[in-house]
Parts: sequence; C-alpha cells; structure tokens
Amino acid sequence: MSENKEPHGADQTARVEGVKFVYDFTEGNKDLKDLLGGKGANLAEMTNLGLPVPPGFTITTEACKVYLDSGEEPAALRDEVSAHLDALEQRMGKKLGQADDPLLVSVRSGAKFSMPGMMDTVLNIGLSDKSVKGLAAQAGDDRFAWDSYRRLIQMFGKTVLGVDGDLFEDALEAAKSAKKVTVDTELEAADLKKLVTTFKKIVKAQAGRDFPQDPREQMDLAIHAVFDSWNTDRAKLYRRQERIPGDLGTAVNVCSMVFGNLGPDSGTGVAFTRDPASGHQGVYGDYLQNAQGEDVVAGIRNTVPLAELESIDKKSYDQLMQIMETLENHYKDLCDIEFTIERGQLWMLQTRVGKRTAGAAFRIATQLVDQGLIDEAEALQRVTGAQLAQLMFPRFDEDAKVAQVGRGIAASPGAAVGKAVFDSYTAVKWSRSGEKVILVRRETNPDDLDGMIAAEGILTSRGGKTSHAAVVARGMGKTCVCGAEELEVDTKRRRMTVPGGHVVEEGDLISIDGSSGKVYLGEVPVVPSPVVEYFEGRMHAGAQDADELVEAVHRIMAFADRKRRLRVRANADNAEDAMRARRFGAQGIGLCRTEHMFLGDRRELVERLILADTEDEREESLKALLPLQKQDFVELFSAMDGLPVTIRLLDPPLHEFLPDITELSVRVALAESRQEPHENELRLLQAVHRLHEQNPMLGLRGVRLGLVIPGLFTMQVRAIAEAAAERKAAKGDPRAEIMIPLVGTVQELEIVREEADQVVAEVEAATGTSLKLAIGTMIELPRAALTAGQIAEAAEFFSFGTNDLTQTVWGFSRDDVEASFFTAYLEKGIFGVSPFETIDKDGVGSLVKLAVEAGRATRPDLKLGVCGEHGGDPESVHFFHEVGLDYVSCSPFRIPVARLEAGRAASQSAGSDHR
Repeated sequence: MSENKEPHGADQTARVEGVKFVYDFTEGNKDLKDLLGGKGANLAEMTNLGLPVPPGFTITTEACKVYLDSGEEPAALRDEVSAHLDALEQRMGKKLGQADDPLLVSVRSGAKFSMPGMMDTVLNIGLSDKSVKGLAAQAGDDRFAWDSYRRLIQMFGKTVLGVDGDLFEDALEAAKSAKKVTVDTELEAADLKKLVTTFKKIVKAQAGRDFPQDPREQMDLAIHAVFDSWNTDRAKLYRRQERIPGDLGTAVNVCSMVFGNLGPDSGTGVAFTRDPASGHQGVYGDYLQNAQGEDVVAGIRNTVPLAELESIDKKSYDQLMQIMETLENHYKDLCDIEFTIERGQLWMLQTRVGKRTAGAAFRIATQLVDQGLIDEAEALQRVTGAQLAQLMFPRFDEDAKVAQVGRGIAASPGAAVGKAVFDSYTAVKWSRSGEKVILVRRETNPDDLDGMIAAEGILTSRGGKTSHAAVVARGMGKTCVCGAEELEVDTKRRRMTVPGGHVVEEGDLISIDGSSGKVYLGEVPVVPSPVVEYFEGRMHAGAQDADELVEAVHRIMAFADRKRRLRVRANADNAEDAMRARRFGAQGIGLCRTEHMFLGDRRELVERLILADTEDEREESLKALLPLQKQDFVELFSAMDGLPVTIRLLDPPLHEFLPDITELSVRVALAESRQEPHENELRLLQAVHRLHEQNPMLGLRGVRLGLVIPGLFTMQVRAIAEAAAERKAAKGDPRAEIMIPLVGTVQELEIVREEADQVVAEVEAATGTSLKLAIGTMIELPRAALTAGQIAEAAEFFSFGTNDLTQTVWGFSRDDVEASFFTAYLEKGIFGVSPFETIDKDGVGSLVKLAVEAGRATRPDLKLGVCGEHGGDPESVHFFHEVGLDYVSCSPFRIPVARLEAGRAASQSAGSDHR
C-alpha cells in the first residue's frame, strides 16, 4: 500500500471548508471508524450504551490528514478543541491543570484499523510543578501524585520531545537500586519527587527546553505528536505488514483521566470476552493493582489473571463481567476491553473486536453461529485463508525427547525453531542472511516490530496475553510465548540463563511452542497438523474423538463450499499429487506441466530428440517417448476420474533438458585432455551452444517449440488421446483438456489446433472411441490478453498464467528481481506486497479483466480459469471471483485456502449486492 500523501493546494482547502473536526463521545457511534478511528468510534458506542466511560472528545482523521498534508493543523481545529475542552471542564467541575484540583486528560491515538503500540499515547496531561501538589491534596496521596507526574514527563519526553526512552528507564532503575527495591510501586513519594527532578533535567539536556508547565501547551503538543506518529517508521512498517492503507490518518482521543495507580483498591486491566488464543469461553485477561494502563500492555510488571479480580474487588468484577457480556452480544464477536478501577469505581477505556489466533477465529465463528448471533455468511467473514494456512503448518512432536527449559504463557500458537537473538537489528540481519531466528526479549515494545516480523517466533520473560508482544504476534500469526519468568534474559550480554544455570548464548538453537507455552533447547521435531490430517481423510470430523478445532474447520469449509461459485482445481503433474489434491477437495487439475514428465530417467530420450540430425532420428525419439507419456496420462486420468484434467503441452526452453553449459564444458575439456571418447558430450555441448539464448524465457519455448520442432506437440496430443481412449475402454470417465502455452496470436493456436484435431480424429478412428478433448490456451502474454477476442475463436478455454503474465507486464525476471531489489521496493512502499504473491489488480488484473470480457464476447461459453500461483492467494481469489472466472488452480496444499476464500468472496459479493 502506498504511503504517498495527497497533494495540497486548492483541493485541500476545499476539502476542509465547513468540516467538523471534533466530536464529543456522546456524538459518535461504532460505524464512524473512518472518521473517528476505531478507538473513538467504540468509545462513543460504549457511551451510547450507557457504560461507564470517562467523558472526552475525539479529533477526527480528517484533521490528521490536513495536518500531515500541510504541516499545520486546520485553522478551525484550535477553536473546536477549546470549545470541547470548555464543555469537558464544565462537566467535570474543574479546569485542565488548575493548581488546586486539576483536571487531567490522556491523549491517545486511534486509527480505523487497530495498530497496537505503533502510535503514541500520553497520559496525565495537565500536571505541572504547581498542579501536582493540588492532585496530591485532592487525592490525599502524595505518592500517587508524584508517580503520575513522573509518568507524564517520561511519556511526554519520549513521545513528544523525542528524548531517548532508555534514559528515563535507566534513571528509574537507578532510583530502585538506590532504594534497594525491585518494582516501582515500592518507591515512596520522596523517591518519586527526586525522580521527577531527574526526569526534568534529562528533558532539558536532551530536548534543549524545559518540560512545559502550561497544560494547554502540553495537550496541543501531544495532539501533534499523535498525528506525527502516523508516519513513524514502525507505523509504516506495521501498515505494510498488515496491508493497511497509508492515507487513512489517525484520530486523536482526549479523555478525562481516571487513575488505577491510587493504591491497592485501584488498578488497570485488559479483558477478553473469550480466550483470544483458543476461542474458549471463560474469564480471560490480565489485571494489575496500583498501575496505569500502559503498565499492562508494556509487560514491564507481571500481572495477575483477570479471574483474581473477583477476590480483590468483587463489585467491580461482577460489573465487568456484565459489561463484557453486553459488549459481546452487541458487537457479536470477541471483544478486547481496557478498563481502570479508581478506588472501587470501574471505568471503560476502550473496546474493539479483538485480534485472535487462527484456531480461535474458527472456533469463535462456529460458536457464534450456534448461539444465533451470526449466520453462516457472516461466519465466513470472520475467518481467512491465511488463518487456515497457519492451521495447516506442522506442530511439535509431544513425544519427542527434548530438554524443556521453561514455560510461559501460550500467547500465539505455532511451532517455531530458530537461533536465539536478543535485539531486533540482529533478528533482521540474520534473517536476511537466510537464518531462522527467535527474538528473545524481557518484553517487546513497538520499536521491536521489524525484528518481530523477521523472526520465526517471539519469546519474552515478562508480560501476559495482553502484552505488546502477544497482541502484535497474534495479529501477524507469529508464534509467541510470553511471561516465561523462570528465564533470565540479559539483552546487554546477549544471553539467557535457564533453570539449572545453563546459559543460552546468542546463536544457540531453541524451540518455542506457542500452543503450550513450552520452551526447549535445540530443535524439536515436528508432526503433521491435525487439520492437514483431516483434509487428507486421516481424521474425521463428527467422530466422538474428533479434535474440536478440526470440527470447527470442517463446518466452516462446509459453509464455504455451499456458498462459492468458483471451482477449485489443482496444479499437479503426477497421479500421487493428483490423488492428494482430490483428498484436499480439488475439482480437477487446472495445470499439468508435462515438462516434469521428461526429467529423471527420460532425460536421455529428450537429449536424443534435441540432438537428432535427421527426421528419422527425431521420429525414433518421439516414438520412444510416446508410450511413456501415454502411461503418465492414463495414471493421471485414473486418479482424477470424472474430473477435468488440463494438460499443458511442453513449455520451457529445450536447453533446460540439457546439462549445464559450464559442467558440460568441463567434462569435454577433461575428456580431451585424457584423450578419452567424448563424441556424445561434444554433440551435447554443440547443442547447448546452438540453443543458447540471451533471454530464454522470451525465446524458443511454448507454442514456438511446437511449431519449430515437427512432431513434438502431436506426439503429446496422441499420448493424451490414446490414454483417454484406454480409460474409456476401461469404463473410466477421462475429461482431458489440452492447453497450448505462450500463444501470442491466434494464428499460432490455429496451426497447432489443426494438427491436434487431426491426431485426435486418427485416434478416434483407430480405437472406435468418441473423444471430446477441449483445446484451449494459456493467456500469459500481454498481446494474448489484448487480442483475446481473436484468440477465443480458436480456443474453447483460457487459463491465465499469471506468473508469466506478471513477468511480461512488469518486465521482471522473477528469479532475479525477488532476490535483488524487491526487499527495497517493499521497504520503500512501492509495493504493498510482491506482485508475484498477490495479483497486481491495476496492471496485470486489468489485462485479465479485458481478456475475460473480450473472450466471452466472442465465445459466450468460454471456460475461464487461472493456473498461476495467484490461484491460491486469498486476496487474488477474490479478484478472480469478481472478474468472473470459472475456477482457480493452485498447488494441492493451498486448495483448502482457495476453497475457503472462494466461499468468502461469494458471501461478500452477495452481501454487497443485498446492501
């Protein structure tokens, strides 16, 4: 997704005239996420529901866009903020930062899509050297007031003034060390007062200015800092990773402060209406007494399970449980909730539809259907093909004899093995060198995002299921174990000490199980996923001992298969792959690459064909290949009996069937030096030189081979026809489709088709069998797409070869560019995702759409499919549904993903049509 800004100028001015930039929490609702961001829209929704939300207001994403485009806030924004601040002060009966009884506010980001920890927040705005004393008097608690003040200076200094956060952390650690305590709650008011003085000196030295004492200046600068945080490197990286558009901007929420750090009867927590790791119903979340919200998600202090709140504060616990039930029934989904208790009073600070693991997504979707909260169509929108793919990855073998060295919280499932690294820079560096790594930290923070992306998994010694590491890992589908307290992580010395004293140095291999929370030394062997076993028929849904997850996947797949219009075929080149594909739900073969049949023991026969000097030698080689090809197709038709099998005639350049030119040259030179016979090697070398091309992928290949080498394609067509006749004689139901590759003009197809029709007629006459073999072509060249109307006159079907079409549209050689500059293109935001992974809708997609329309205009019953790797890509499947293809084809392992996404695409479009 592009991070480009919109142009400013007259259009920009016109866009903001008469626009309302600030909304009170009482004015919005959950459907205004584009304008108010997810946090602001949901705060408004909770306010509308009558839930206890501290009063406040939201500055819209439109204000952010103006600020980012022009470098200045909209002219009307300050007056609107002032009006809403006045109303808030009247409602609260106190003014922002007043000396005797100050109103304090938080300034928090809130984009349309959740970006946990990626943008900025500042709490306790309004505190100053004067008002801290008034807060202490009003609360009757000096320690609380000075703790709140040091938090403000620390957050403001780092977030707004750009001071290195480690300087504050080091000063805090020094204060604890001097006091000989281990947690900040053990510091007394006098200690915190000294810390405030230290923090202010750090700000002065690093920022070149004093910490601002004017509360309105604090608030305005914090608002600008939140706007600016939309374009930080970590926010851009996260958006690219999650494919979030870069032009949305963030809203800013200004909320009156409530305090969880007022003593043991206060606290803060995060709750889920269901377990985000498993999907099970119950009481899930974390609570921390005498703390502010950032303490929980930062993972700097270990929390207690939410269930313990019942014994700590029964009244607040019961109220929270009731609110959680209200929110889940209202949103009809798993809700993620942030709350604070201030001296026994519960306040709701945020709710959103919660991020969840892949397994939880499938379980929750079926649970909600059973509860009558959603229907099957909506259930399909609650899961994704990417999540299904995660569930198909192998898992650790629980019976393996390995050394378990620790156990933490199972925050995000998966089986991850890699070398331990202790900072994000090393994770990225080693990963780019091909190493698999596990990022090990005490706790992660937003600056660790690039390392988290690069790593196979994340391991932390602090934090719970609601910590930054856990939330971000779940969103990315990354394996994560948090809060493994028995592991002593020393990031400075780049090592981890495990129980028993064993030291894991950087580079040592470790394994983490995000499903159980277990940590192992070395590499743990893996076993197949139960979901794969289900698709292969080795585990049956509905059986008494069926895995709960398998049952949920089975039901969702049944929903998808009932809904989808697109059929799903497999790319398979032999009977074994074909049978596996059929077990995975393939409805035929969309691409059989015949060149794979010419490798191995048959390479010598192909060499003889290439080296043939006379027509008789060539005919002899083709005659030897014919029965072998025929048997290949007999086996394939048997495996896919009753289903279509699209066979692509030979496509790659012939030099691919010959030895490597360097290797062959060495062999010839050695033979000559030893005066050994080398006639055959010499002929091969001469053939390699003869066939050498500067750019073989744009040279003598595909249909061009069939036209230049007499008998090659007709041999293959005869093998297909004879195999089909043999299967019919055996009472089988072969449904062969012959596909001509790399056609760029209808004349090429007409010539090959004429020869093919003649061969099929000869086989029909010889066997007395009627064969209905469809003949079509691959659309993989821009010219083929642009002249599709003409080509359709000679083709009964099109199959889009989107791998080559992407190469030829972009002018990319895939094997070269992915390794050379794609990483830079992704980092710079030129690509949101590789065009070889997800179809480029604007370029390649436009040609596909044009070819579909032109082809069907010529031949209304033209069958249309796709056989490039995009056929198994979730986002691409939706595009192929929209443009009207009949089927997608992909590798066997991706068939379930394609089936699910085809169902989701049909369900989505039906919902859009209905609306």
